Amino acid sequence: MFAFAVFVMPPIYDVFCEITGLNGKGSNKAAAASLHTDVSRTVAVEFLVDTDSALPWDFRRGMPSVRVHPGEITKTMFFVKNRDKRAITGRAVPSISPAEAAQYFKKTECFCFSEQRLEGGAEKSMPMIFYIDPALPKHITTITLSYKFYKQPDQVKTANR
Repeated sequence: MFAFAVFVMPPIYDVFCEITGLNGKGSNKAAAASLHTDVSRTVAVEFLVDTDSALPWDFRRGMPSVRVHPGEITKTMFFVKNRDKRAITGRAVPSISPAEAAQYFKKTECFCFSEQRLEGGAEKSMPMIFYIDPALPKHITTITLSYKFYKQPDQVKTANR
């Protein structure tokens, strides 16, 4: 069960998210190029970050929030630092609220698409590029994107068991 949960489920989840667009994981580069920007309104996008206590990383956002026009491609940065002396792999799990906004929040590049491995004491800058589909219902004026980093099992040790 452990091997299934660690090695089989994440790729299945990624494919499911790619197909459905859940958590903004759809393939959105082509769609973003064909969108128009709705300059008649702005949406506040707030960023929250957290790290599981089992992961000795510092995780921070570049900005607490941005204001964007739907259809506008926006880049923001996140940063991690491994406080441990050994290499550790982590994975960020995103969450979008309100839930109704999730289908309109499109990430074209994100560190959450794959595991992040940091050597002991290493730091990393991680971009996230997104846009909000102009079809976002007008009553949604604020979207909160939160990430929580979790420690991933050491695959070398797990594979040798």
